[in-house]
Amino acid sequence: MPEPAVAASVSELLDVLRGALSVAGARVRIDDIAAFRSRGIRDLAWTATFSADPATVEVARWLVWEASLQLEAPSASIHELYMARGRGEVGGFTVPAINLRTQAFELARSEQEYTFQRPGELLTNVLAGAIAADWHGPVFVQGDHFQFNAKKYAADPAAVTDGLRRLTVEALGAGYGNIDIDSSTLVDLSLAAVDEQQHTNYTRAAELTALIREREPAGQTTSVGGEIGEVGKENSTEAELRTYLDGYRAALTGLAGPAAVGISKVSVQTGTSHGGIPLPDGTVAPVKLDFGTLERLGHVARQYGLAGAVQHGASTLPDELFHRFPTVETAEIHLATGFQNLLYEHPAFPAEFLDEIHAWCDANCADERTAGQDEAQFLYKTRKKALGPFKRRLWELPGREAILATQEAKIGFLMEQLKVPGTAEVVHRYIRPVATSRPAPAAVTAVAV
Repeated sequence: MPEPAVAASVSELLDVLRGALSVAGARVRIDDIAAFRSRGIRDLAWTATFSADPATVEVARWLVWEASLQLEAPSASIHELYMARGRGEVGGFTVPAINLRTQAFELARSEQEYTFQRPGELLTNVLAGAIAADWHGPVFVQGDHFQFNAKKYAADPAAVTDGLRRLTVEALGAGYGNIDIDSSTLVDLSLAAVDEQQHTNYTRAAELTALIREREPAGQTTSVGGEIGEVGKENSTEAELRTYLDGYRAALTGLAGPAAVGISKVSVQTGTSHGGIPLPDGTVAPVKLDFGTLERLGHVARQYGLAGAVQHGASTLPDELFHRFPTVETAEIHLATGFQNLLYEHPAFPAEFLDEIHAWCDANCADERTAGQDEAQFLYKTRKKALGPFKRRLWELPGREAILATQEAKIGFLMEQLKVPGTAEVVHRYIRPVATSRPAPAAVTAVAV
């Protein structure tokens, strides 16, 4: 199959899609479903990502959104399923939230920056992937770690908060049904009382939740996550969790009233770190993950009606640990760096390209070197920053089929370990996506037949 086309204009895009999809007035019509899934959707994804013409990008995104509705693969919120779990109606499985960074299901705020992906681009590409895979059912796209930068917040709290408000509105407008608020970076463990430590955390989380409730689509309750312990820091405690949840509920009630819907899950720290800790020999340090803490805090969260606890920084854990997450009723785990490692360390990844990426890291990330860090450790920590500058080459990488097959096998293994197979029935029982068609951009109505 030829490489996907990147259209330079709306007219060119419609010509490229001819025979697979067309636009009549302001309505999208899929003329050949098989051709659209195999060819047209790839052209749309590449155009939406790499076209230099903003109007063409806008139209490509709109076409993918409308096609996802027609082909029954709409963006959705997982909120109602998580609430059912909080009521004890479902359980025994753990939802994997996967940040593939170059082929993502969820994306943290920091990842948006170094992968050069805004919410509209990510949402479009995930929906395009679902269409290409002939997926039928809700698609859960999540904004991960909408995080307050503690250093910048200390210097200018209003500016940092305003930036997160704008990002939240942008993500909702793009079609995200799930957003994780991470104000845990603002926890101050030097203060004496737990409420003092968590106060800024739960206050800011409540403020962003109230904003989400104001801006979410009619008929949809966006799933919102909170966080009590920054990943890689001290393990979370029951006192911290209860203080956060009580303070958050009071703050949200004060902002939006007692009927305001709050978070559906809460992330806790149990011993992991994002990306793992690289050792000089190139391996990743063993993690002492505290499953007991994870189980206890999940139980407390369900007492508050939430789905349970969320585990971050899990992708570099040993394979033999993943089956334990469902046994302790972990609601969700976040997986990212392990899949990036499968990209860079795959035998099919060209050695000369990897050398070029390493040279780019040496030249552009030198300020991130830390004392005692050797070259291998430095590159392991910084090579994620190359994903944006080399994005198109990574998308068109020779041998990518073999790399994607390895990642697919890993995802399949994780799904089995996390007891996800067989959960389609409960998803369809509780999730009713809000299929909202969007107005056609002026650029397409001007040229459509």
